[in-house]
Amino acid sequence: QVMLADSGGGSVQAGGSLTLSCVVSEFAGWPRCMGWFRRAPGKEREGVANLATDSSNTYYIASVKGRFTISRDIAKSTVYLQMNSLTPEDTAMYYCAAYCAGLTEGPHTVWGQGTQVTVSS
Repeated sequence: QVMLADSGGGSVQAGGSLTLSCVVSEFAGWPRCMGWFRRAPGKEREGVANLATDSSNTYYIASVKGRFTISRDIAKSTVYLQMNSLTPEDTAMYYCAAYCAGLTEGPHTVWGQGTQVTVSS
């Protein structure tokens, strides 16, 4: 079964940037959907961005569009989430996901362990 190792979180001030990484291993072929989700304190987990690996199309929730970019390095088996112009509202635990269903969880979604992003004002 595919395994995901996500990293790159940290603490930054508002307006700053972070890049999250998700190393994908133990897979025969790329899952059709790779995504990043987040869970803020007291809130449900939400899909932030996803990549359709067969078409390379990308999708974002409205609140991050224009600020976040999801990408993939096939040679490194790694999916990235570049986050710019961060705001305190972006503070959350971020999870890499494989076999997502767009910006939602699918029946066979596999999760990374999570990486914390904290943005201070």
